[in-house]
Amino acid sequence: MAITYDLVKQVSADLYEWSLKKVPDDTLNTMRAALETESGENAKKVLKFMLLSAERAEEEDRFLCSDAGVPVYVVKIGTAAQLDGDIKRAFADGFADLVERIDPPILKFVQNPLTNERSYQGKDMPIVSWDLKDGADYMEITCSPKALGAGRWAQLEIFVYPTLEDIEKYIMDCVIRAGSQHCPPVMIGVGIGGSFDHAAKMAKQATLRQLGSENPEPILADMERRLFKAINATGFGPMGQGGDTTALGIHIDYSAGHGFTPVAVCFNCWINRRTTARIFNSGTVERIE
Repeated sequence: MAITYDLVKQVSADLYEWSLKKVPDDTLNTMRAALETESGENAKKVLKFMLLSAERAEEEDRFLCSDAGVPVYVVKIGTAAQLDGDIKRAFADGFADLVERIDPPILKFVQNPLTNERSYQGKDMPIVSWDLKDGADYMEITCSPKALGAGRWAQLEIFVYPTLEDIEKYIMDCVIRAGSQHCPPVMIGVGIGGSFDHAAKMAKQATLRQLGSENPEPILADMERRLFKAINATGFGPMGQGGDTTALGIHIDYSAGHGFTPVAVCFNCWINRRTTARIFNSGTVERIE
């Protein structure tokens, strides 16, 4: 058997819809833990409201935010996977079908940057990043939609032989510039090194790492702990209401490169939208989150 066009079309559409209506469990658990330690009264009220909103959205099958953003996928294709049909096209067709059937409807968030026209279609939409997974007999698809809070405040700068202190200062500068405009508490992803495009890819994919997981690189694990503490000490708090909970987590990845060192910083808003499923050669679909 093989992983077919029809399966990829259906699963990719489902993942986008699920991501709009369900906050990941690790995010909810982190928010509940933050509520227990939060000292700001307004911040506690906002966190409680967010948790209640997440509960109601899941119960009533409704969106958590009116800004559905645009569908962005990270796809890992197993080297033992068997593919049948126009797999790349399946993502665009799945999105088109979802637009026709989803309730409540999705607004026209796909924008042409040259004309500012909005529609449901556009060049390279949905946005898909492709990678390989050695030995796997499945395709793993993660959907992490990008809306204003998860996209507007991302930044990248290229340094020459920066120190760790230079990098940390830049990350904090990005956090302070964003303030509370990205709907905190946020998930922060950072990519260090590689090339211009690879640093941005690492930053985006770092936001997909499970909250509470330990960075395998000791230098980065230590950096994450320091920055997490510093970011929450800024006092922006949930939705800018002040408090101790500006970030739910910060995850950092790195790559070897040249003497120039790109540093990319990106954010996910409090909903931290992401859903993942695997499609096996057998036709079995396993929902991961």
